[in-house]
Amino acid sequence: MRLINARSLNIEEFGPPKLPKYAILSHTWGDCEPTHAEWRSKVTRRWHSGKPGFAKIFGTCKQACRDGLSHVWVDTVCIDKTSSAELSEAINSMFEWYEKAEVCYVYLTDIKSPPRGVDLLELMGSSRWVSRGWTLQELIAPDHVEFFSKSWTHLGSKKALASFLSVVTGVDQLCIRKEKILRDYNVAQR
Repeated sequence: MRLINARSLNIEEFGPPKLPKYAILSHTWGDCEPTHAEWRSKVTRRWHSGKPGFAKIFGTCKQACRDGLSHVWVDTVCIDKTSSAELSEAINSMFEWYEKAEVCYVYLTDIKSPPRGVDLLELMGSSRWVSRGWTLQELIAPDHVEFFSKSWTHLGSKKALASFLSVVTGVDQLCIRKEKILRDYNVAQR
């Protein structure tokens, strides 16, 4: 598994027995998402640091450091998508990678920090993240999920927002809070 060192920003490889504690990023893709090869180049990282795709990874690393974590996993750069075998393996392993993360940061690029008097839940409910397919595993697998706005303002945790998240995703609150495990749901519910 490849992880980004949150301090050096270099990509490092780890095997299962030596996997460090890490944060994982849940996000929607936009323009200028860096590739594995682009992120490996310090020059390219520096040159494109202001572009949204690069900036959200820098933000992820800063948040991980604030939370005392040394590494992060971000799909766009930790998976070499030029290898179809690697991409296939990654897709099959993602639930486990989200489950093993210390924390999942949900980066809502389309949510600016809400001004006073604006309903935060209404804003979050309109986010592109809520309606995309990958959201379910990224919401269900990790024990701890924290939501952030485009400016990295903390919006809440999945446990605090479980009622709202249940309404907008259709996932049972007990599942979101990890108070009921997946195998306790019938196949139709899963």
